[in-house]
Amino acid sequence: MTYCIAINTDQGLVFCSDSRTNAGFDNISVYSKMHTFVWPGDRFFVLLSSGNLATTQSVVKRLWGDIEAERFPSLRTVPNMHQASDYIATVSAAVQRQHMERDHAATNFEATFIFGGQIGADKPETLLIYAQGNYIHESDEHPFLQIGETKYGKPILDRVIKRHTLLSDAARCALVSMNSTVRSNLTVGPPVELLTYRRDSLDFGQRTVLTENDPFAKQLAEAWNHGLLLALENLPRFPWE
Repeated sequence: MTYCIAINTDQGLVFCSDSRTNAGFDNISVYSKMHTFVWPGDRFFVLLSSGNLATTQSVVKRLWGDIEAERFPSLRTVPNMHQASDYIATVSAAVQRQHMERDHAATNFEATFIFGGQIGADKPETLLIYAQGNYIHESDEHPFLQIGETKYGKPILDRVIKRHTLLSDAARCALVSMNSTVRSNLTVGPPVELLTYRRDSLDFGQRTVLTENDPFAKQLAEAWNHGLLLALENLPRFPWE
């Protein structure tokens, strides 16, 4: 299983992903699910992936192949985020078809992506690209997107994340959301990758990899757990207490 998050605030973008992949509990590996495509001063893209590993790796390889061969379209040439999403969706659909045509074991080759970034002076955007090729934009009421094992980490995002949320607070919230998911689902696990991108910077952003024993990750988890216990203790008392 996978858990990936993208948050779009007035100050910029936050991306967070786990790195655990599995084909059953006895076949667990670690692969990055966060892929960056950056041309400083011009465009910045992040692609978060969930689903069949063969599909996601092939999609990323084809995206780079089109860039290196100077094909059109490519992430280097698309004029806006929506055409970029159409292009990624087309590549993903083609990869899925290719895998299914030569597979006779009814394997599920579907993959889902979160695509986010900024081109030039356009506003930063995040979009969720489904396996079928259609995609949706994040909403103003809930300016975040999730893929994979979404239910455990969603409550904190619903309560905290708004357009005006500070970028640093959004990053901490993403890590708390990830921590809640890791604690509740063994198929989601570290290393956790976090990338923050400040609006209009058009650079590589700030990328951090947090391992299971990372001191900051441990401190964050302990502080969150302590805060929850304090909040519980401060809830209103029942009349009969």
